[in-house]
Amino acid sequence: MEGRSQVFLRADTVDINRLDEQLGRHLDRVWAMENHDKGKKLERITTAKEDWEIDARKLTVKEVIARGAFGIVHRGIYGGKDVAVKVLDWGDGQKTEAHTELLNSLFRQEIAIWHKLDHPNVAKFIGATMGSSESIIHSTPNEACIVMEYLPLGTLKSYLTKNQKRKLAFKIVIRLALDLARGVSYLHSRNVVHRDLKTENMLLDKNHTVKITDFGVARLQAAIPTEMTGNTGTLGYMAPEVLENKPYNWKCDVYSFGICLWEIYCCDMSFPNIRFSDLSSVVYKNMRPEIPSCCPSSLAEVMTRCWDADPKKRPEMKEVVTMLEAIDTSKGKGMTPLCEPEPQGCFCFCRR
Repeated sequence: MEGRSQVFLRADTVDINRLDEQLGRHLDRVWAMENHDKGKKLERITTAKEDWEIDARKLTVKEVIARGAFGIVHRGIYGGKDVAVKVLDWGDGQKTEAHTELLNSLFRQEIAIWHKLDHPNVAKFIGATMGSSESIIHSTPNEACIVMEYLPLGTLKSYLTKNQKRKLAFKIVIRLALDLARGVSYLHSRNVVHRDLKTENMLLDKNHTVKITDFGVARLQAAIPTEMTGNTGTLGYMAPEVLENKPYNWKCDVYSFGICLWEIYCCDMSFPNIRFSDLSSVVYKNMRPEIPSCCPSSLAEVMTRCWDADPKKRPEMKEVVTMLEAIDTSKGKGMTPLCEPEPQGCFCFCRR
């Protein structure tokens, strides 16, 4: 072939055995490198963790501080800091497999939403574990827990109950209401619908700042409103459209906020002795706590707009924040009790 040099080897000069040895060593090196890489990949897959997963061995669990429908909350220490540890209650083998799977699903859903939130009025999520071979607290092998910041003053509900007789100064009422409103507004800005807002699901830090917690039934806002249906939440705080199994959206949280606002102002529970199972949806739809005559009209307006039966007429939470910020709390000495509380409901109190 022209323009191309040609090289010829004599067959009798080629050492076939040596070539076989060299080829064998080369193939051994290739095989070792490939399996080493596979081993590293397998190790990475085996040891890979979610970005929210904690090392349970570094968690010290202390006394029980609260009990709920789906778990127990302990005080604890993680990374040298005080924390609260919410442990999922698996029922010690008494729950059905379907129920356990439901709890597992809700738990994962809570983590998926909560770990992405960051706001002064949302309880800080620290981490979680879906369980390990070594139990954290009990002898069950599949313990799952959420670790969050420890909030020493307990629930907003218990704080309001403690102040049922003397009530709260009006400035404190508005400050607490603003904390809650800003927290809910932030959730909605992240397309998160809490679906179970109530004073029992609000916690207070050492400075009496309100922080929203318990995202067990929270959902990302559905792109299509009809995708979010079903009875979810707590009766008394639940919006009528939710109770009636109608399609709903983030405005169900606005309704619940209106009920919470009434409770903050009155330092009382909205419907303490009513059996909701005895009420029809029609009665429930038109039932609201009575606003005391001494309640400032500016605050009463926020309540009534928020718990309007028509979700389209309820304001956005960012508008609620603006309305609360506009209320003047600088005049007078705030709200004080007028008389002893009645057995049920809120009693009226007025300015001095």
